[in-house]
This record gives sequence, C-alpha cells and structure tokens, in this order.
Amino acid sequence: MFIPTTKKECENLGWNTLDIILISGDTYIDTPYNGIAIVGKILIDCGFKVGIIAQPNVENEKDITRLGEPNLYWGVSGGLVDSMVANYTATKKFRNNDDFTPNGKNNRRPDRAVMVYTNLIRRYFKNTVPIVLGGIESSLRRVVHYDFWSNKIRKSILFDSKADILVYGMAEKTVVELSNAIKNKEDYKKINGICYISKEPVEDYIQLPSFEECKNDKLQFINMFHQFYHNNEPIVSKGLCQLHDTRYLIQNPPQDYMTEEQIDKVYDLKYERDVHPFYKSQGEVKALQTIQFSVTTHHGCYGECNFCAISVHQGRTIRSRSCDSVTSEIQKFAKHKDFKGIINDVGGATANMYGYECGRKLKKGVCADISCTSATVCPVLKPDHSEQIELLGKIRKMPHVKKAFVNSGIRYDLINEDKKHGKEYLKTLVNYHISGQMKVAPEHTEDNILRLMGKPNKETLLNFKRNFEELNKKSGKKQFLTYYLIAAHPGSQMEDMESLKRFTTSNLQINPEQVQVFIPTPSTYSTLMYYTEMDPWSRKHIFVEKDNLKKQKQKDIVTAKSSYNNNSKYNKRGR
Repeated sequence: MFIPTTKKECENLGWNTLDIILISGDTYIDTPYNGIAIVGKILIDCGFKVGIIAQPNVENEKDITRLGEPNLYWGVSGGLVDSMVANYTATKKFRNNDDFTPNGKNNRRPDRAVMVYTNLIRRYFKNTVPIVLGGIESSLRRVVHYDFWSNKIRKSILFDSKADILVYGMAEKTVVELSNAIKNKEDYKKINGICYISKEPVEDYIQLPSFEECKNDKLQFINMFHQFYHNNEPIVSKGLCQLHDTRYLIQNPPQDYMTEEQIDKVYDLKYERDVHPFYKSQGEVKALQTIQFSVTTHHGCYGECNFCAISVHQGRTIRSRSCDSVTSEIQKFAKHKDFKGIINDVGGATANMYGYECGRKLKKGVCADISCTSATVCPVLKPDHSEQIELLGKIRKMPHVKKAFVNSGIRYDLINEDKKHGKEYLKTLVNYHISGQMKVAPEHTEDNILRLMGKPNKETLLNFKRNFEELNKKSGKKQFLTYYLIAAHPGSQMEDMESLKRFTTSNLQINPEQVQVFIPTPSTYSTLMYYTEMDPWSRKHIFVEKDNLKKQKQKDIVTAKSSYNNNSKYNKRGR
C-alpha cells in the first residue's frame, strides 16, 4: 500500500488520527530509494499510523493541515538532496528543473526547506507535538557549519529551525526507538543517533568549540570539524556538546549499524514503486524513471572523497544486504505492471563495495588516522569482488530480467587492488552490465589537487583504462569510459585545469563533458578548505577560487573542444 497522504485514505484504513506525519521536500515516490518512504514503511510495520505530506504549499494552510495533527510527532525532511543544492548551481544560479517535482518545474521546494516546513507547522499548530528533523539536509547541518549560499558560519539547524529533536545518519533504527519512547512517554535523550538542545552540557561528552568561537576563528572551526568528523561512527565515537549562545547542542553517539538481517527486512517491506496517485495526477515525475527499478545492495561508503558528504551521512562502514534479499526484491519486479525487464542500477553509494569490509574495522571501528582509500588502498582492506560477481550472475539468470545495469559509481582503484577477482569483475561489467559507456570519477589529474580531494593518482586511472580497453577489445565491444571531473576545487588554479585538459586530450583521448564546478556543501572537508582557505591538516594556506566567473572559466578550459592529434595546442604545451 501507499502511505496515506489524504484524509480519505486514512479513513479507508480505519485511521481516525495519525501517530506520525512525515513532511518531505520531494514528491512522494514509494520506493526503497526514497528515505521518507523507507521511514514510513518501517514505522507502519512497527504498528504506528503514519501519513506523508510531500512538498506542502508554504503560502497557506491547505496542505499542512490536510491530515490534522499527529499524536506523537512531526517528521521533517528537506528531501533526498539538501534544498539549497537542489535549488542552486555552483555559481548560485537558480535551477529551473527538479526531477523530484511533478512536471519537473522547480517551483515547490523552498530554500532551506527544513526550516520553512518547521515554521509552517508552528504557524498553524500552536504548542504542537515535537518536531523531529531528519534527512541529509538536517544530518549535515546538525552542528555549526559553513553555509556557501549565505557565505557565513551558521548555527546547528536545530537552533535555526526551532525544532525539538534531530535524527542523524540513515536513522532506520533510531526512528523506531524514538517513536516508541515518545509513545510510552519515556526519556528519549539517551537514544543514540539523535541531537537535542539542553541548558547544560553532558558529562563525559566532547565539548566542541562554540558557535562564537567557530564564527570568529577559522582555526577553531577546523578543530571543531576534525572532532565532529571523527565521531560519526559506532564503536569509536563519543557524544558531542556545542555551545550556541546560552544553550548546548547535544549529539548523542552514533546509532549502531543495522545487521544484514535488519537491512534485509527493510527492503523486504512492500513498496508500490510508483508515485503516489495524489501527486502522480499533478504531472510526470522524471526521477521515477531512474529509481523505480533500481536496487540498493548496501549502505555506506569508505571512499572518503573530501568533497562528498556520503561518508558523514551514511557512514564509513559497509553494511551489505544478503544475496537472497536482493534477488527476492528483483523477483517481485516480474509482477509490476511497468517492469519491462530493465534494472537501471544495482549498487549503492559506490557499486563495488558490496560484500566485503575491513576485518579490523568491523571489530575495532574506523581508524582515526588512516583512510581505507585515498592515494592508495589500505593493505588491510583487501578488496574482494567475488560476492558481487556471484550476485550479478544470479540476477542475469532471472528469466524476467533482460538487462541489469551497474550505474552507481565504480572505484577503479579497488578493482586494480583486487588481484584475485578484480579483472573478472571488470570483465563481468564490460560483458553484461554497462551499455556503451562506463562512468568513473577521477575528478582531477594533478597530484596536489588529488591529495586535497582524497582521490587516487592518475597512474591508477591509466592502469584501469588499459584493462578496460583490453577487455573491450577481447569482447568485440565498442564501449568507452566517461570521466567525471571537478573544476574550481580548493587548491585548483587555472594552470591546474590546463594540465588536466592536456592529460584528458593526450592520455584519455577525450574532450570532457561531465565537468562540474565544485559546490561547497555542509560538513565536508573540501567545504572546510573552501571557507578557511587552509589545508585542514597542515593549516597551511591554499588557493581557493571564489569568483564565479573564474570558476566557470576553470570549467571552460577543460570542456573546450580540441584535437587529439599531435598538432593540438594542449599536446604541444604538454611536451
């Protein structure tokens, strides 16, 4: 069933009132790719009566009052993407299109959606039940953070929104514990994975530099971020306190990760894999084409790219579903009226982290001073693609599946490092699971920028490229690599982009098209560099391009059309 979004649907279920009402900045698509849908289904499975209001009109009470007032709490999310990222480009131009809105026009998601929705609730429901924040917008703004769009240090979103509680991370276990505590009128302030506001700090929690200290001293802001970043994982993390004026933000230690059995149960819940009829009647939702028949195989990412917030939000420890759970989900596609035999993606934040993890990390937690991947892959990790090869093989044998694509990001350094199964995995992708092109994300080629990004060197990319081309030649396929690149990352200057252009022209034999200007999103190391103009580890000054026209010029250098032959000006300059 769909989670109800109208009074009529509630009446049909025999629900006179709702326990929990969830608000989202995206339209309501009932798939396990949608965090609000997952949370709603989990809570309903636990016996709670849950409704959803997607993209409420913030100009009047019509939408926000449609389901009445919940008995336990409101749950507010900005959507699958931070609303400011969804609404603006890297050069702060408004985005006209929104794939998660009916008809695709970006006219229903307010800036700072979490704050706007919270204020909307309080406008029409005085002295209401608690308002609980969740989703990536809240998760990444839960402590003092730099906000690119206002160009200033902001308080925790809990203070700015005047909400009551914040659940951070993926929060599947946390919302169940919190809902039960509120229902039973128990103290929820001991629950892991939440933040709340207190008049006093918590004894034994780490005291972060205050809002005022972070606002006035960039070195203090760097110190704060290091402590925040290294207390995001179970086993090794402590609780945090941070003074905001006269009150404290309290962040309890992270929630324990779900076990394989618990993750399987989440994806075994029934999803309609469609837009809710109430919203579907308002126009086509483009995102449905991508996520309707895509399959999540695991949670987390230990890639730790410094410009990416996934490791902070999802965690740096991989939690994989069982092979049976994945194939069971795909088996259900056969009964869906819209399924034509094509699976758009089998993967996660990074596709080829499924089915293996560092044994040391699982026992003792993440390392404080060593990354699993950066310039090189940690030798303790031991990448092993055998389980994913087996999983993909089982999917291919399913009679109703014509093609299963792997469109999630691929870490080519992990493939190179897996001496037993890496080449077999790449061969499997080349032969069966890509269509014409394979997407990889080197992001840059210059060592000084790659170090700041936390990405492997260009030799690693070239080794992978040779293996890819060799396998394509043997298979008789004419497939190619597509490279995602970033312009204007902290540290990057015009000459770095010219060197990148020469490399792509001479070594990759391409004119890059997938180039994006760096966007400083909350709670990433690259954003920390952007704001402070310092290397956060050495505290030394680094160049940061902040002029929008020059940012665009960095991109234009790379995307400019050029010849691949030896007469190319880029080849001449690179000799």
